[in-house]
Amino acid sequence: MQKGEKWKNKKWFNIYTPKTLGENVIGEMPANDEKAVINRVIKTNLSWITQNPQHSFMNIGLRVTDVSENAAHTKVDYIEGSYSYLHSLVKRYSTAIYTVDKVKDKDGNEIILKLIAVTTQRVPTPKKKGIRTELIKFGKEYASSMTSAELIKSIIEGSLQAEGRKRANKIAPISKLEVKRIEF
Repeated sequence: MQKGEKWKNKKWFNIYTPKTLGENVIGEMPANDEKAVINRVIKTNLSWITQNPQHSFMNIGLRVTDVSENAAHTKVDYIEGSYSYLHSLVKRYSTAIYTVDKVKDKDGNEIILKLIAVTTQRVPTPKKKGIRTELIKFGKEYASSMTSAELIKSIIEGSLQAEGRKRANKIAPISKLEVKRIEF
């Protein structure tokens, strides 16, 4: 088989976003057959899907779950903040507090939730620990009250971040709370 003939044998599949994100075509990918497309993860910028430039610092991974004819249907695999954006939040004389926790949603699915909180000023270690435990507690309560689809929407809208920031502000002033990464 010659070099260019392999491409001639491939089929092109349209990639559709999940129903929670509007089920729109976001691109296409080549593959030899339908089995080769399943379980592929497509990483894209969230602003391409939502058409909102405020989401340009968030990336989303979509995993192909099923294929029918030339349509590849996906589910959200992860949402993450871009490295450059998250680290631009941490300024001099401020403290970054990271949390990593396994939480369960309303349906019992396990989700890994990673948050980053940035304080307005330097914070002593006991307050850091207090903020961390409060955010972990908040994450478990928040996720257990929602399905995965509702959780995705709340992250995109920013309501998870806003409510978490209110809870952590009781311990020390928080300038920003962002989702570093969430894995479904």
